[in-house]
Amino acid sequence: MKLPEELKKKCGKELSACSNRELYEALMALVQEEAIKRESNEGKKKVYYISAEFLIGKLLSNNLINLGWYDEVRDTLKANGKDLCEVEEAEPEPSLGNGGLGRLAACFLDSMAGLGLNGAGIGLNYHLGLFKQEFEKELQKETPNPWIEEKSWLIRREVSYPVRFGSLTVHSRLYDIAVTGYRNRTNWLHLFDVESVDEGIVEEGISFDKEDIARNLTLFLYPDDSDEAGRKLRIYQQYFMVSNGARLILDECVKKGCNLHDLPDYAVIQINDTHPSMVIPELIRLLTERGIDFDEAVEIVKKTCAYTNHTILAEALEKWPVSYLKEVVPQLVPVIEILDDRIRRKYGSEAVAVIDRNDLVHMAHMDIHYGFSVNGVAYLHTEILKNTELKDFYELYPEKFNNKTNGITFRRWLLHCNHPLADYITKKIGAEYKRDVEELKKLGAFDDEASLKELLEIKHQNKLALKHYLMETQGIDVNENSIFDIQIKRLHEYKRQQMNALYVIHKYLEIKKGRLPSTPITVIFGAKAAPAYVIAKDIIHLILCLEKLIGSDPQVSPYLNVVMVENYNVTKAEKLIPACDISQQISLASKEASGTGNMKFMLNGAVTLGTMDGANVEIAELVGKENIYIFGETSETVIEHYDKADYVSRDYYEKNEDIKEAVDFIVGDELMELGNEENLKRLHDELLKKDWFMTLLDYESYAQAREQAYKDYEDRMEWAKKMLVNISSAGFFSSDRTIAEYNRDIWKLDV
Repeated sequence: MKLPEELKKKCGKELSACSNRELYEALMALVQEEAIKRESNEGKKKVYYISAEFLIGKLLSNNLINLGWYDEVRDTLKANGKDLCEVEEAEPEPSLGNGGLGRLAACFLDSMAGLGLNGAGIGLNYHLGLFKQEFEKELQKETPNPWIEEKSWLIRREVSYPVRFGSLTVHSRLYDIAVTGYRNRTNWLHLFDVESVDEGIVEEGISFDKEDIARNLTLFLYPDDSDEAGRKLRIYQQYFMVSNGARLILDECVKKGCNLHDLPDYAVIQINDTHPSMVIPELIRLLTERGIDFDEAVEIVKKTCAYTNHTILAEALEKWPVSYLKEVVPQLVPVIEILDDRIRRKYGSEAVAVIDRNDLVHMAHMDIHYGFSVNGVAYLHTEILKNTELKDFYELYPEKFNNKTNGITFRRWLLHCNHPLADYITKKIGAEYKRDVEELKKLGAFDDEASLKELLEIKHQNKLALKHYLMETQGIDVNENSIFDIQIKRLHEYKRQQMNALYVIHKYLEIKKGRLPSTPITVIFGAKAAPAYVIAKDIIHLILCLEKLIGSDPQVSPYLNVVMVENYNVTKAEKLIPACDISQQISLASKEASGTGNMKFMLNGAVTLGTMDGANVEIAELVGKENIYIFGETSETVIEHYDKADYVSRDYYEKNEDIKEAVDFIVGDELMELGNEENLKRLHDELLKKDWFMTLLDYESYAQAREQAYKDYEDRMEWAKKMLVNISSAGFFSSDRTIAEYNRDIWKLDV
């Protein structure tokens, strides 16, 4: 195909006369046509990756790269006075995910297609996403985040199912988004919508009638669950997803020749976290409806479903009251009760029951008993699951447990978002790394001064690009010659943005005392807090107050600045990650299952400052202790503190003057004048009276490691060597490797 001619034909006029919107829509149409040509359903067995989130990001450039069209399109547009980067700005980012869970799912779909595996994603077509974050009076404000346009990546299919709930029946509609593999096949992301959805019911902010299920079912991802109606709405959403998904899977398999008795030969269902867990009883119910004996249906499902655990946080392992299920999905309750009864009779232990003595259904327990595989997502995480959190289950089913360390698609997180670095790598080691990222190891040989200076210049250019982006989008001016110290991830106390903020306060007070950093520092945050997560929103308030305080202080602002990026998403991550010098991965050890942001930063030449948590453990092993800054207590020590309940934050506050000064500054005159007394006092009390995620436990060690990183940054050649080691060691964290392992050990698809 001659791309320039086809593009001109699609536009209907000279490319130079087209608007960016016209070019975007024409390119989208061409990509979709080509994607359909590369669609494949080859392979008897197919994996269905079912997930509440798919944080896929903008799709145009990623698809152009995967189709092998990117350079030609960019050059064609440039020859006509157009800029592909500007054309991309016309594309809205799909609001289909929130954080690492959803981004991981997107990377996995990319790698499945890239490796030629027969697979599909199954999720929901959220119209308004999580929410759009706005800042008003130094507080987070939530507004709807619509993204679906008349011309979009969604392809409407003639697939619809009636979905029956306790008090109503709704009708679904399937929409597909093409997932193009890198120079390989096209798979599909299947998104189910409800035909009666009505965006017009949203009132002030993101409030709406949570009981009007027919109209609200696919409006928002993770609707506020601080009340009973919100919790029930989540069950409605989850059942809607799995009921549609299960029937689509059965229909596809039957069409290929499956007689349902042999379903495991045709399908494997990967349950991504506990949100899709109801697929297990729903599949059993559907199989019995289609004439299969209950006992056999259970055995079929056991051989078809596999479960990925993404957390050890108790609140994230979903437990639903039986009373809620009886109201929302009464048809599933008899199935779940039988499944529970079988486990109780077999093992006689309350600890592994599906329904506990409080009449709560433990979704993860059901996944483990009635699936054939359970995997964690980083070595440390899997070991904690086996030895503590899921120990009772590991002792029952040691053969089911396995580790699959997460990965990222380097095509988006290097080729797409960091063209200067990608070009540099290609110049040094050739282009084969674009297919086999392990080739990056060869880059380690280029540690001569000239090559290292090139690397530093690329980082500087990326910092300039971020400077211009922040000025255009938020009117914020940052110093490109400062250290860019970045923490971007979902706002949660265990990720400890509050510890980062305490250090910022300490640094501010140090500068006020005349102790100036050798190089200016820009501390950048990006995070959304769940609407009902009060303390998380208080932490955002603190950060925004610090941004305002420091930015208006002529004594401090030449040396230190704070930036809170508004409405952090994939698009903004693609600007921030290439510009980063220091990557903050500071979760409390034992609490972060893996992390994937740490991998993206590493790939782009940032140096990690982190705890021995999640995939930081494997990063540290790969790069060596001299190329990462590790601090804090071990996961074993942290778990012991929880077991003994002996951590008292006030003890650390009383014995460390820096901690005391920083914590008390939160409720001091300067911030009280700028901020909201209720928010700041509540956060101050939280740190002194509870501090469940042990901020103060690690603060002293954290501050020392951070100061050491700033000191080491001054030797530019040595710092560039650290960058080089991180980039050249990043190949292990390719999602291609992760997906190949899933297929080898769990899915066993024909390639």
